[in-house]
Amino acid sequence: MKFLRHSRDSVDVNLTPLIDVVFLLLIFFMVSTTFDTRQALELVLPDSGSATAQEASPVTLTITQSGEYRLGEQILDSAQALRQALAAQVESARERGVVIEADTRTTHGAVVVALDQAAALGIQRVRIATRQPAALDSEPLETP
Repeated sequence: MKFLRHSRDSVDVNLTPLIDVVFLLLIFFMVSTTFDTRQALELVLPDSGSATAQEASPVTLTITQSGEYRLGEQILDSAQALRQALAAQVESARERGVVIEADTRTTHGAVVVALDQAAALGIQRVRIATRQPAALDSEPLETP
């Protein structure tokens, strides 16, 4: 007796719809995600337990109380002028770094503009000049 054999259908997994769904999910997450861009100045500052004297840099940027920039003897009135003046001395500044001498009462924004202009030109060695505090006065502090 002959039995009829049923031919089995081949089992194929069609990956096309799966790939379509994965791409749709990828597109959905790319569109719905907000990308947070952070802008920061990358400065490599040396670790130091106490301040030490450094050799003088040929490029010294002074920021006055009013926010005026001075590169050497040259007085600069804007960030664009500062960038052009730094660009003229960029090779020396990249090799030995830039020293920023900012007045204590200078606004933080004026110093950040100077750091930003140095970073834009690829100057990575930036030092901020400080001075040692004067000896404490011998007058006693008044208490309320």
